[in-house]
Amino acid sequence: MQIVLVHAHVKPEFVEAFKQASIENASNSVQEAGVARFDVIQQADDPARFILVEVYKTAEAPAAHKETAHYAGWRDTVAEMMAEPRQGIKYSNVFPDDENW
Repeated sequence: MQIVLVHAHVKPEFVEAFKQASIENASNSVQEAGVARFDVIQQADDPARFILVEVYKTAEAPAAHKETAHYAGWRDTVAEMMAEPRQGIKYSNVFPDDENW
C-alpha cells in the first residue's frame, strides 16, 4: 500500500475549475485496478488549498496512474491554475495494514 498526499494551492479565480477538473480525474482514477482510494479534499479556512489523497494498492500503481489519459488531461488542465507548484508526499500505511484494508 502506498499513499500519496498531493498538496495543491490554486489561484483564487480557479478554485471551482480546479475542483471540477480534480473530481473528474478522481472519478476516473478510482476505476484503475491499482487505486484503492482517491479523495479530493478542500481546506475549510482557505478554499484555494486542496489535498488529493491517493491510496494505491502496490508500489507500481502510482506510476501506472501517471500513464493514464485522465491524469495527463488533469495535469495539463490545472497547470496554469497553480498559485505555487503542487507537492506530492509519499507515505506508507501503518494501520490498517494491507491484510486489514
